[in-house]
Amino acid sequence: MDVTAASGHNFTINLSILFSELPLLERPAAAAAAGFTAAELWWPFGAEHTPAEAELDALRKAFTDAGVQLTGLNFLDDLTKGAKGTLSVPAENERFRENIPVSIGLAESLGTKALNALVGNRVEGVSAAEQDALALENLVLAAQAAHSIGAVVLIEALNRVDAPDYPLHTAAAAVELVDRVNAASGLGNAKFLCDLYHLAVNGEDLPAVIEQYADRFGHVQIADFPGRNEPGTADLDFEDLLARLTAAGYRGRIGLEYKPASGVSADSFDWLPRELRAAK
Repeated sequence: MDVTAASGHNFTINLSILFSELPLLERPAAAAAAGFTAAELWWPFGAEHTPAEAELDALRKAFTDAGVQLTGLNFLDDLTKGAKGTLSVPAENERFRENIPVSIGLAESLGTKALNALVGNRVEGVSAAEQDALALENLVLAAQAAHSIGAVVLIEALNRVDAPDYPLHTAAAAVELVDRVNAASGLGNAKFLCDLYHLAVNGEDLPAVIEQYADRFGHVQIADFPGRNEPGTADLDFEDLLARLTAAGYRGRIGLEYKPASGVSADSFDWLPRELRAAK
């Protein structure tokens, strides 16, 4: 791809999907060796919603020793259990609320200014209205906690294929929830996480999403479609999309959240010149 389309953006590498062939604590150093200085993570402790301080300290040390900033972190997401978040699930409410200060503490210690709050799947026996009310309540709590460290809370739409029971499948639905959280909290620190891959799977018009909602973006993530591999391996025109983001005034980070086509993460960055990988 044309480097001029990428040159105006800061990139951050998602170490829950890239370098996943390595143990978690080795991934920040691997990212640094590939030229990256910023990274993000899904909730990194599996089903442990309140990991031991020694585990938290080991993760902090891995990032600080590598000289890599953790720029994004998920609240408890239960992805390892096949879930897509916990905050709208009544049975997980206590775990989510106990996780908030843990996530916030880890974020604060590493200078992380964006926390992703996956809403959670619909569950049998609970009405959508009850789940939506709980989601709003917990998102306000998350926004208040994030505000205390100068961070934003991100709300993401996922794709219908991989997350059929997730309630947010369109940019419009996610932005509507962003606006509801901001109205309820009065803080304005809820933002839309625009994952171009998920939206592409859902058949959304990506240029139209950028034009309409760029002012609500708190973060952007990318992977090519189909396949969820690195840019240049499938059909999305990232030269055009990155240029549109620039034109729309988006100055936030671009998260690399893709699976390496070869299975080897270090071999998946040829599309992005090394001089553009370090955060500016």
